[in-house]
Amino acid sequence: MEVLLIGPPNVGKSVLFNRLTGLDVGMANYPGTTVDFKKGKATAGEKEYELIDVPGTYSLDASNQAERIAVEMLEVDPAGVVCVLDAKNLESSLYLLMQVLEKDIPTVAVINRVDLIEESLDVEYLSKTMDIPVITTVATKGRGIGKLKESINDLVEGKIDTSRKENKADWDLAEDLDKNVKKGSKDDYKSRKNRWSDLLVKPFPGIPLAFLILGLMFLLVIGAGLAMRRFIFLPFFDSVIFPPIIAAVERFTAEGTVRNILVGEYGFLIKAIEWPIGLVLPYIISFYTALSILEDSGYMPRLAVLLDGLFTKMGLSGSAIIPLLLGYGCAIPSIMSTRTMTDKKKKMIVSAMVCLSVPCVAQSGAFIALLAERSIMLVFLIFLFSLSAAFLSGLLLGKLFKVEKTPMIQEVPELLVPDWKMFGKKLWIRVKHFLTNGAVPMIYIIGAAAVLYETGILAHIGMLLEPLVTGWLGLPSEASTPLILGIFRRELAVLPLLEMNLTNLQLFVGAVIALFYVPCVAVLGVIAKEFGAKVSAGILAFTVIFSMLIGGLIFQIGSILL
Repeated sequence: MEVLLIGPPNVGKSVLFNRLTGLDVGMANYPGTTVDFKKGKATAGEKEYELIDVPGTYSLDASNQAERIAVEMLEVDPAGVVCVLDAKNLESSLYLLMQVLEKDIPTVAVINRVDLIEESLDVEYLSKTMDIPVITTVATKGRGIGKLKESINDLVEGKIDTSRKENKADWDLAEDLDKNVKKGSKDDYKSRKNRWSDLLVKPFPGIPLAFLILGLMFLLVIGAGLAMRRFIFLPFFDSVIFPPIIAAVERFTAEGTVRNILVGEYGFLIKAIEWPIGLVLPYIISFYTALSILEDSGYMPRLAVLLDGLFTKMGLSGSAIIPLLLGYGCAIPSIMSTRTMTDKKKKMIVSAMVCLSVPCVAQSGAFIALLAERSIMLVFLIFLFSLSAAFLSGLLLGKLFKVEKTPMIQEVPELLVPDWKMFGKKLWIRVKHFLTNGAVPMIYIIGAAAVLYETGILAHIGMLLEPLVTGWLGLPSEASTPLILGIFRRELAVLPLLEMNLTNLQLFVGAVIALFYVPCVAVLGVIAKEFGAKVSAGILAFTVIFSMLIGGLIFQIGSILL
């Protein structure tokens, strides 16, 4: 027995899903697509049902992939629908509800985020007009969940029927309902706060504040990550973890290849802990802390509005900043988030910008670990290179693809203080995702690198690459190792450089090469699924050539000037 949870993006649908299903949750891939959705087991009285979190959609007009999937899921005869409405954008949500009711499926309506609105709601009027149960909730605080579960019980037991009513989606009716449901001011303080927060979307003071906010987030990522790494993680490993590991290996193995593989220069038992956990994890924590603050406060949509003029020059809208910022977490969800765009050319532009010049959080952590202790200015320069390259590539691709400029439609929510309990849960989920999907593959590759290094295979490859690495790029011959490892994990194009005694120029050259270097295998796989193998191969070839060209030019010019 399947119940669909449907609603617009960013309405708290996932929080409601988690409240209803608990920990019994799995991911599925919609047939014929690369779109993932969540499903979980829940109970209604004595009956068990499967709750499916439908990809977020603003309507059922099937104008993009998420909407098409929502329509298809509604056509497979589910037992019922829980339609989540956004209290802050009630009119558009009511239109979506009307489209759902056209399908003649038993439906329960949930108005979420009622704590954010200035008006009180006449829920009884809406329930009578639509002839369905209507519940108000604040999902993040658990308010209304009990009543929602009672209504889902009725839904599963067949006590709710919508087939008796003529249901036609109509924007005029949605507008009238919106006006009639909202009844008077609930909180004058919120009205004043909303007026103040709207100033953030205006050029002044919005743009100066944007520089200040992003600057503070940048300092938070570097400062907090560096402090955790220097004063907590590395001292703990160096004094508590590594000495007994090295002593045990030296006791039970003789000098030679096996011992070196375990605790040598690329020693698996040491680097498999030091690199992903001691060096990268602190910056994973600090980055996702900063990103979650921007997300949960409602600032990211405001940033999209501020940057709309700049992105329009690329043929994009300001909302493209959101997948780009997500790319600094991981390129895969960033590329997947472009599915909400209706134009394939725009999807390709944003995805190419991410692949070319947006380092993932693990790679960003590696950059900071490599450069911060030598010079904060080098860290600033590498991220300035990243942003500049992203926007320049966007401008060039926009002209090349000749994309049609379209106005931005962007929901701007109220500016909020994050719910720190939910904030902590989100941060833990993201850190756990890195540990399972980022750190574990990195450990495998470090193990393979240790074997290849100690058996001399990497040395032979390094000899073949030596004219390029030492002559053009100005790096030591052993720098060929990260170029090989970086194909599999982007951060491994950076971390081995920590072991080399490099000058500031060489450090920056290595960081720039790693920035523009080939996306990791997993990202190339997603690109191939989304746009085809030819596009993936093209990105692979271009990034390799471009990174070597720019890195070499920086070294050649720098060696003359310095």
